[in-house]
Amino acid sequence: MNIRNLLAVAATATVLASCGGGDKPKEETSAAESKPARLIPMRDFFRNPDVSMLLLSPAGDKIGFLKPYQNRMNLHVVSVGGTDTVRLTSLTDRDISNFSWKTNDRILYSKDKDGDENWHLFVASADGKMTKELTPFPKVRVEMVDDLEGNDNEVLVQMNKRNPQLFDAYKLNINTGEAKMVAENPGGVQGWIADHNGVIRMASQSDGVTTVLLYRATEKDKFKPILTTSFKEQCNPMFFTFDNKHVYASSNIGRDKAAIVKIDPDNGAKEIEKLYEDPEYDVNSLSYSQKRKVLTFISITKDKEVIHYLDKPTEDIYKKLKEKLGDKLEILVTSQNRNEDKFLVRTLSDRTLGTSYFYDATKNELTKIIDRSPWIQEAEMAEMKPITYTSKDGLTIHGYLTLPIGVAAKNLPVVINPHGGPWARDQWGFNQEVQFLANRGYAVLQINFRGSTGYGRKFWEASFKQWGQTMQQDITDGVEYLIKEGIADPKRVGIYGGSYGGYATLAGLTLTPDLYACGVDYVGVSNMFTFMNTIPPYWKPYMDMFHEMVGDPVKDSAMMKAVSPVFQIDKIKAPLFVAQGANDPRVNQAESEQIVDALKKKNIAVEYMLKKDEGHGFHNEENRFEFYGAMEKFLAKHLNGRQEGA
Repeated sequence: MNIRNLLAVAATATVLASCGGGDKPKEETSAAESKPARLIPMRDFFRNPDVSMLLLSPAGDKIGFLKPYQNRMNLHVVSVGGTDTVRLTSLTDRDISNFSWKTNDRILYSKDKDGDENWHLFVASADGKMTKELTPFPKVRVEMVDDLEGNDNEVLVQMNKRNPQLFDAYKLNINTGEAKMVAENPGGVQGWIADHNGVIRMASQSDGVTTVLLYRATEKDKFKPILTTSFKEQCNPMFFTFDNKHVYASSNIGRDKAAIVKIDPDNGAKEIEKLYEDPEYDVNSLSYSQKRKVLTFISITKDKEVIHYLDKPTEDIYKKLKEKLGDKLEILVTSQNRNEDKFLVRTLSDRTLGTSYFYDATKNELTKIIDRSPWIQEAEMAEMKPITYTSKDGLTIHGYLTLPIGVAAKNLPVVINPHGGPWARDQWGFNQEVQFLANRGYAVLQINFRGSTGYGRKFWEASFKQWGQTMQQDITDGVEYLIKEGIADPKRVGIYGGSYGGYATLAGLTLTPDLYACGVDYVGVSNMFTFMNTIPPYWKPYMDMFHEMVGDPVKDSAMMKAVSPVFQIDKIKAPLFVAQGANDPRVNQAESEQIVDALKKKNIAVEYMLKKDEGHGFHNEENRFEFYGAMEKFLAKHLNGRQEGA
């Protein structure tokens, strides 16, 4: 559980790709500029995909996937090479959020209720004859720890069933639902690590400012602390070595950029080997072959995703796939069978959700399965270009600029789109929101402002207690960069963001009221004090850390009041549109209603959309349609962009 990723909105997913590069934006589009792109229906961007999350069964003979049924994403199965699809679930209230194969005839899936993020675990038979809830506990959140491959009857999960603030580890029987506690949380444990035998032997503990790695040699031993650091120093265990003696981890101890290392838990978590590091970016991903017991590759999120291969057979598979699919689209192996000779493969880019294929490595045969969103034409989508600019205090700020097709990149209406988190980052790939806005004629700037992850510890720490200050200045600098380049029309700049991005929207309108012509706040924070008092119970043990990273309501009250938009509404000049989910556990409904009510009392124009069946972002298709349709009209009115039906 990543409690650092405090305010990441879960609305529309960005798909990642895998290759490096980046350059400055061109002054004009390379395509013909005599005619703007066709106005694509809003629903084509935000409708449920035909299929999503294709996963191969352990034997490699069946494919599980999510597909719409009565406008909700439900679980389906089809035989490889077959056409008869079996629907396993018929949910009409909420999409399935995630699923995985447990055995060749059992699938585990999770869903929450109306966006409350209390995910429950269910099991379904692959023939569609049985579904069962395994964790029917009210107000309890269930997260997978280990699927215990080779054990057909049990999985390791963590639940806050005993105490809402603490997640204990359980061995859960997928047939009976019986849950046996195998590790009790002593307080502050964020996550558990099992070895390759399925025994939990390591845990990461935090009291909010200090992080402690706990370790035990066997299941009979007690956990003991082996490494203590401040929360700013990260040694994140990933998995045990194949002999279960050492541990692979991503660590920034003694360095600014996190590297992949091997540590010895029997010797104070001493770093005994550095596998890989990058001079400019954090490295925190490592993959391996379960069958062959070898490390396979490391991926690094730079301007685009870059793969560093550790294993020749893995690299050879990707080479063969590129020979068949070409180099124009990025290639990603998304699933494989346990024998590791059959794979599901996906092509993707910044302009398409791509196509899924079945690859039989023994025969070197590639078979197309389905286009993910055939109604989206790659040629009609805009290029997402990595860019950099320098902040006022000298930091290099990375971002992505997407320009509308068919018009000169001069004096354009612009939507600034700050990401959520805030300790997350925007990445290169297909983004439905960005493409929708570009199709409406807007240039879209996504900014990895200070605090965005992946750029090292100093860049991350530069965001501490800087909400509404230098973090916001980085966004302002991005606007000024576009104006200086001649891309932005200074009178037609809007700002839209979700979660922390919603806060940045409100901060932009209150702290720099002359910069923006309008703003759209999607589940954003308006009052720093009430926000800190309403976070989920399982985040409360980390309040000291939040006080250091965001602000202490007592010691930093003057600062927090100054950067809380609800106390600065007299400065707002631009029209505002606010959207909120009633069941949001991260940004409470009151956060939006405070700003809306305050503006109405001052007779300042504000539009408000509240959805009773949503949480931190709108997942239900009909709610997405309503929100983006309203946003389209709002932006067209105030930025003079294009509008469907106008």
